[in-house]
Amino acid sequence: MLRIPAGQRRLDILERLKDLASHFPPQRHGDPARGGVTARRVARKLSVPRSIAEPHLGLLVDLGLLRTRRIRWRTYYRHDEMRIAEVARMFEKGW
Repeated sequence: MLRIPAGQRRLDILERLKDLASHFPPQRHGDPARGGVTARRVARKLSVPRSIAEPHLGLLVDLGLLRTRRIRWRTYYRHDEMRIAEVARMFEKGW
């Protein structure tokens, strides 16, 4: 599912969220490495509208590869290392 044409964008999202500190510098509202980043910041980093990035983020959340945290009206996304390692092991075993 991650290898379909739109899958490259999902892989880019996972790669950028893997190392938040280097891809998303701290801003006045907090450190992304600790709290995650919003769909707006991910979209800006990918140079696409937020309406394009949100479905990809939603699918990655549904797959369990990203964790979310709601603060008021914003959703913050983070990489879920344990789940990604678990999925990678499943594919290595020939799932």
